[in-house]
Amino acid sequence: MPELPEVETIVRALRAGGRGGPSILKKQVQSAELLWPRTLAEPDGGQFLTRLPFQRVMAVERRGKYIVIRLEQDTLLVHLRMSGDLRVEPGGALQPHDRLAVNFLDGWRLVFNDARKFGRVWLVSDAERVLAGLGPEPFDPTLTAGVFHQRLREHRRQIKPLLLDQSFLAGMGNIYTDEALHLAKIHPLQNSADLTLERAEGLLAALRTVLQQGIRTNGASIDWVYRGGEFQNNFRAYGRTGQACPECGTTIARIVVGQRGTHFCPRCQML
Repeated sequence: MPELPEVETIVRALRAGGRGGPSILKKQVQSAELLWPRTLAEPDGGQFLTRLPFQRVMAVERRGKYIVIRLEQDTLLVHLRMSGDLRVEPGGALQPHDRLAVNFLDGWRLVFNDARKFGRVWLVSDAERVLAGLGPEPFDPTLTAGVFHQRLREHRRQIKPLLLDQSFLAGMGNIYTDEALHLAKIHPLQNSADLTLERAEGLLAALRTVLQQGIRTNGASIDWVYRGGEFQNNFRAYGRTGQACPECGTTIARIVVGQRGTHFCPRCQML
């Protein structure tokens, strides 16, 4: 949790303002505070604190589940992992679980909060060195049904773990994978190589549909980790164990696939 729609919502707020704070575009860094050193993947704390000041924010983007903040010389990469979040706020007392803060010259600051301490931050001169292993974006126009079908056939894996593999497709997580598989009527244990071109095309369309719905509703808020989303009100399968399938009325089942809780309709998604 957060997945592509949640990360995209945060990126848009950082870029245009929202979620309680202004845009960070064009803001100039005054200083930084490293409150838990292991939050920083690279460089070391000393380099981070000396390289970051006086660089200006030039762009805010998303790549997979990474938040990409382009500075004048470097790039700040943030991966929220299980419980990370970013706030833009005026100065003042920091909160419990705040791990890193970037202070701007105008008095605002960007704060990384992460209760479970799994999230990571990089300050790098070449962002592609960190991002190079990611697969295509789900909305990439070059990812046609034919290309997607060929990739599915080449991997020959159970479809649920394959979709969660960030080197296969960047940005997917447990929630939106369950939702897309239900919409496409594909069992989570289905072998990817056995999908026809028609079913692959339907799955790609379903992936894009649920992600677009998630983005339109600012993502899903199902616990304390992520705030402000409403997509949880539209779940078809995820987290609905024991409830009726919205398509056929069959009880939604839960199994574990690749160590991840997985929700599906035994009737609509027959193997």
